[in-house]
Amino acid sequence: MADLFLKQAKQYWKTRPGYPQQLFDFIASKTPTHDVVWDVGTGSGQAAVSLASIYKSVIGTDTSKNQLEFAPKLPNIRYECTPPNMSMSELEEKIGTESSIDLVTVAQALHWFDHDAFYNQVKWILKKPNGVFAAWCYTTPKIDDEFDRVFQKFYSESKPYWEAERGLVDDKYTGVKFPFDPVDGCDHTGPFEFETKQVMSLKELFTYVRSWSAYQTAKGKGVDLLNDDVIEEFRKAWKEDENGEKSVTYPVYLRIGKAGGMVEQQAI
Repeated sequence: MADLFLKQAKQYWKTRPGYPQQLFDFIASKTPTHDVVWDVGTGSGQAAVSLASIYKSVIGTDTSKNQLEFAPKLPNIRYECTPPNMSMSELEEKIGTESSIDLVTVAQALHWFDHDAFYNQVKWILKKPNGVFAAWCYTTPKIDDEFDRVFQKFYSESKPYWEAERGLVDDKYTGVKFPFDPVDGCDHTGPFEFETKQVMSLKELFTYVRSWSAYQTAKGKGVDLLNDDVIEEFRKAWKEDENGEKSVTYPVYLRIGKAGGMVEQQAI
């Protein structure tokens, strides 16, 4: 997964959407204490920064040094570059001891993970029984009916260059394995729907597309997804100069659950 984002860290940082405050307020309302968060796959820190305004300490980890270079540096955020398959001893050394974390979050990255191994670590490190795990994804951007039709056609044509895991995002994380109990006040683990808005120019939207792993995969095979014909089709649907800005909406889908009872001791 890390290799997919080696070449476009700056594009990712510049154009990937942030997440709505309502999302973080909802998550925070489900964690009894607000001490320590582990933000896994933190990338360039979009979620970590918002979490740092609510929790005393945030540990943001990612397998990509390139991504972490663009993450904002705040006094209560510690960033760590971790291996793709972190051992339990590395987890204890870099993140924390058993039952020490209030909240584990994954923003737009859970579909890349080895779920069984990762969930063992999450359940081990979360406080029992009310430590919370929250993972969310966002789907394709929406602007207006005409532009959305053009974008959806383009997205469909990009499918051969996406990894299979991207299908979990298309399904709004409904099909992702999620072995956690519903949080207090909820009778299921989601997905719960939110939305985030971002003002963008068409030029910036093109930069967002170039940050896709699929765009880089296609490029490596000699295919430019944003060829001249595609760009012209986008320009006609945009109906403004490509530097003219519009409000872009990204639907966000949250899965959230709590650790529940004690888990079997994992070998350290």
